[in-house]
Parts: sequence; structure tokens; C-alpha cells
Amino acid sequence: MKPSISAGPNSGLLLVLMCCPLLGLVQSVSSNKASDKGHPHLGDADPERCMRHHFVETITHPIYKCNSKMVLLARCEGHCSHTTRSDPLISFSSVLKQPFKSTCSCCRPHTSKLKAVRLRCAGGTRITATYRYILACNCEECS
Repeated sequence: MKPSISAGPNSGLLLVLMCCPLLGLVQSVSSNKASDKGHPHLGDADPERCMRHHFVETITHPIYKCNSKMVLLARCEGHCSHTTRSDPLISFSSVLKQPFKSTCSCCRPHTSKLKAVRLRCAGGTRITATYRYILACNCEECS
């Protein structure tokens, strides 16, 4: 299909989407923030809450000469509770190696799925690259 170029106000957007369809996907997915399940009790009022953020990455093989592919990835980013705590631990020994137990929460992947991308390499061989695609993020206890 050959793209038609018109002089209308949306022609730049049309050209970008025709050349790089993943950018349009990122824009449409990023604008749908209500579907992200960041941290339910924080609500949608906090734009910096723990949530999924999308970005486009180019996958190339580090050794073999293969065609690269652009893929849509996601990461967890944002704030969790600002409350951290350190409680003293009780011991019945004179040596206390770890005198406190600290509690804090971090923005982490809650659910994800395994995805694969096949790269076509020189000589007709194909190599598969795998990665985890994050579906939802949550504030969970840091380790």
C-alpha cells in the first residue's frame, strides 16, 4: 500500500504512523492510563503513582548479523507509599547481627507474560529473542 500525502493538518501524523506504526500504538496505549492497575487505593489523582509505562526498543543480536526489530515494552515506574519503617528485633542471644527489620514498598511488576521475537539473520537462519512483557504493576514489599 502506497501512502497518500495530503496537505491537511493531520498529514504529519498520518506519515509518522505509516512509517512507524509502533509509535501510534505507544501513544494510544499510553493515553489509556485508566486501564493500568497501579495501586488501587492511591486512585487516579496521583499521576506519579506506581504504574506501567510503555516504550519502544529495537532488538538486535549482539554477535550475529540479523535484521533488527522494534518491539513495544513496558516498565514499572512511580511512587509507592512514602512511609518506611524500621522496627527493633528481639533476640535471646548476646550477638544481634541484624538489629532492625525495615519495611518499605517498591513499584514492581505484578503480572507479566513471556513474549518472543524472531530475527532473520544472514544465511536465512532465524534467532528467537525472548522477554517479559509487563501487564500490571503494584507496590510490593522491597527485598
